[in-house]
Amino acid sequence: MEKNKLFVGSLLVFALVLFCFIVIGGQTVKQYEKGLPSLSQLANIEPRIVTRVFASDGSVLKDFYSERRILVPLKEIPPFMVDALLSTEDKRFYSHWGVDLIRVPKAFLVNLQRGEWAQGFSTLTQQLARNLFLTREKTLTRKLKEILTAIKIERTYSKDEILEMYLNQHYFGRGAYGIQAAAQTYFGKDAQNLKIEECALLVGLLQAPERYNPFRKPEVATKRRNLVLRNMVGYGKLSEKKADSLKLLPLGLGEGHDDVGLAPYFTEMVRQHLETFYGEGALYSRGLKVYTTLNATLQKVAEAAVNSGVDSLQKNMEQTHSPEDPNYTILVPETTKVQDGKNGLVKIKIGQKRVYKKLQAAFVAIDNANGNILGLVGGRDFVETKFNRAVQSYRQPGSAFKPFVYTAAIESGTKPTDLMYDAPIVINVPGFGEWRPENVDNKFWGEMTVRRGLAWSRNLIAIKLMQKIGAEKAVEYARRMGITSPLKAVPSLAIGTSDCNLLEMVSAYSVFPNLGVKVEPRYILKIEDKDGNVLEQHETTSRKEVLNSQTAYTMVNLMTSVINNGTASAARRAGFDRPAAGKTGTTDNFSDNWFIGYTPQITAGAWVGFDDKTSIGANQTGASNALPIWTSFMLAATQYYPYKDFEIPSGILFRDVDPETGQLATDRCPETIREVFTEKTVPTERCQKHR
Repeated sequence: MEKNKLFVGSLLVFALVLFCFIVIGGQTVKQYEKGLPSLSQLANIEPRIVTRVFASDGSVLKDFYSERRILVPLKEIPPFMVDALLSTEDKRFYSHWGVDLIRVPKAFLVNLQRGEWAQGFSTLTQQLARNLFLTREKTLTRKLKEILTAIKIERTYSKDEILEMYLNQHYFGRGAYGIQAAAQTYFGKDAQNLKIEECALLVGLLQAPERYNPFRKPEVATKRRNLVLRNMVGYGKLSEKKADSLKLLPLGLGEGHDDVGLAPYFTEMVRQHLETFYGEGALYSRGLKVYTTLNATLQKVAEAAVNSGVDSLQKNMEQTHSPEDPNYTILVPETTKVQDGKNGLVKIKIGQKRVYKKLQAAFVAIDNANGNILGLVGGRDFVETKFNRAVQSYRQPGSAFKPFVYTAAIESGTKPTDLMYDAPIVINVPGFGEWRPENVDNKFWGEMTVRRGLAWSRNLIAIKLMQKIGAEKAVEYARRMGITSPLKAVPSLAIGTSDCNLLEMVSAYSVFPNLGVKVEPRYILKIEDKDGNVLEQHETTSRKEVLNSQTAYTMVNLMTSVINNGTASAARRAGFDRPAAGKTGTTDNFSDNWFIGYTPQITAGAWVGFDDKTSIGANQTGASNALPIWTSFMLAATQYYPYKDFEIPSGILFRDVDPETGQLATDRCPETIREVFTEKTVPTERCQKHR
């Protein structure tokens, strides 16, 4: 009873003050004008709008926002959205001047009769004023400021402009500000395509988005939608028959808004760039438009290849190792939920449990012609960790580093047919002692050509080649081709003991199909502000010749043997038949698996491993784990490109040679291969073994 008396007293005081404010004015107005928005502020209202990131085909990859809002003009909003809004929120919108003097006394009478705030009297303009400039505190001062600001807004803008601002400004729940974001969130469509019943649901959400959340409370939301439809009938904008038929329809909710979206690791790179160069304010509220290189179709292919490949490897790992094995499991807190009288369900820790570590993977694909990053996967689960293993993780590339050693050797005069010995050696390393390198299979194959040594990734051949040219020369060529990570000029560099990241490795490999031209990778094409002014543009990317074209092609030809009949021949057995070349990579303890390969159009690379560098397991290699991901991607991706052979530069010669001796083949050689040479390296001696 006492509460009701206080409430009624407050209402009477409020009514008296409001009367003085509206009718008497004077000093009351001046007092409450302090702290209100100026005419300049009112004339330049700029709502916070999303920064939008686009794929190369124009599809939306990601929205960045503090308030997810996409502005749309009133002409693109269905007229029945306006009808639903006005019939429910402000029937006399077009006749009042910011305050509905007819609605005020009616609301007072209802509230006095019920002894509570059962009915409000804020017009759309008042609601807009509150959302734009004021707090939501329930005080007389705030209400009076709201009224005065609404009157100022009405004097500054037309009714249609106010409607447009309102529909673009108001919160609809689930992080959606404005009608366009709401349409996409609840129905997966643009505002201009909304149906009558969908508009009714969205208008119904305005009063209390969480209370009427259709995803959580579909029955409550349906009743609210139907109330709005009934209001439209009363407002003369909908026939009763039509409304009754619409009330029978399901809510028809769409897929809604996906906060992670496609290519989350890629869009996080974009976010970091924007925050660094334009600031957090511009990123989250100024409506930037970012046009990127990412191919949405190929990104989906890449994500599917990574997920399928690693899920299979994870399952195999869990079947192979005990759930108690500390090398492949970690301790995590075990929790449960209990009822708390005050706070409802609360989570408490009840102990620890062992779970398997997650095997991780990364993938990058680049367009050879322009350096565009077509697809990028930085890990298995962006929600779990934003650590981007494609660019932030530095790991030993193992044998995937060997092509840089071979490149330096080829440019120094080594021929694919040169014979070398896959045999034990002892190298004295200063500060380390004797190093006795081995091959991954712990065997030595004896005499072989340089081509065979690369095709089958024989460690001793790469190490001896680097001894021949010098470790510094190998570092120089890796640098030329784009490896920027620190490299130690030590004997073990030949088998990839210096850490690199996947993106720089893939970019460096693209020099081969580009016939010696280094093309800098890029991921942003253009950035515009909300008005279409260009802030940043990358029409072309840096191109620099870093290798002799004959050397580059020789390496392409050598590396085709890796796929055609070497460590990566499983790609051919899987049905991949396009011209391609590449190299597997496996570290000594099987902790890092790589495969990087290319066609004439695309260079792509896959990495697999644990974040803590745990061994994946005995004999878990780049060929067994990373190559299938690459192959799966390329089988799908190349369908979008025409068939093309690798370009052969001038000065390249081909001769039939004996694969064992590397000499020109005779009629008696049981087997011959077509080998690549230059005018300076073409052999003249015929096979001495089969004369």
